Amino acid sequence: MTFRIVVMGIAFALMWSSAFATARIIVADAPPLLALSLRFFLSGGLAIGVARALGQHWHLTRAQARSVLIFGLCQNALYLGLNFTAMQWIEGSLAAIIASSMPLIVAALGWAFRGERIAPLGLAGLVAGMAGVTLIMGTRLQGGADLTGILMCIAGATALAVATLTVRGASSGGNLLMIVGLQMLVGAVALGVISAATETATVNLSWRLIMAFGYQALVPGLAATLIWFMLVGRIGAVRAATFHFLNPFFGILIAAALLGEAIGGWDIVGVVIASLGILAVQLSRQPQV
Repeated sequence: MTFRIVVMGIAFALMWSSAFATARIIVADAPPLLALSLRFFLSGGLAIGVARALGQHWHLTRAQARSVLIFGLCQNALYLGLNFTAMQWIEGSLAAIIASSMPLIVAALGWAFRGERIAPLGLAGLVAGMAGVTLIMGTRLQGGADLTGILMCIAGATALAVATLTVRGASSGGNLLMIVGLQMLVGAVALGVISAATETATVNLSWRLIMAFGYQALVPGLAATLIWFMLVGRIGAVRAATFHFLNPFFGILIAAALLGEAIGGWDIVGVVIASLGILAVQLSRQPQV
């Protein structure tokens, strides 16, 4: 990896991790599903507009259309919808750490249901990563964390892992920015329907909410996605995913800086174990040269 790739990977991890703390700010002043639906409409509209300006079209192959539907529902509606809802009751740092376990869930599901081989380093990393996340969840539960919120975050991470396995490689062949925008619109419509049926559209409009919402739409929503695809195009999805091991660290640091969330000693131990486990799993999946 070149220095430029490392900088891009760290920037992606920072942007991705910052989504949880800023989401916690949003759900304090607005219904979570309504806010997320509006965010997807904004980010998706921008992505499609830029894609059209670059000459991309929305005539998709069957694999691309399947990718748009599955990822739009599993990643945007289920994964983020469950996380936004859960952060009404749990801290942003805990949500970020649970979401960071997604590469571990992908490896476990791939082994269990698709017969994908896990190298000894990957197996050790899988056990260590799950142990680290479990340690953090256990200490937070003892500290009064809401069990329902934790289970919703776990379900969201699992939905994203299932989508990753289902459509792996389906968005290849160009038109990536258009596909990203269309996925966001699928999530926006699905969440908008659920919000209309279950939520009361009461919004406390404040500068804090406006800034957090704008940041969510432009940085984690659009910029992080673009950087991710740039990374994948340069070094491949497996190598790019190695940067996920930074997410637990950045998640708790950003939540502490923005929200004043406390960081306990066991949190640090669990984050180190989980991060090393994620790194080991990803390194074990690197192609042999």
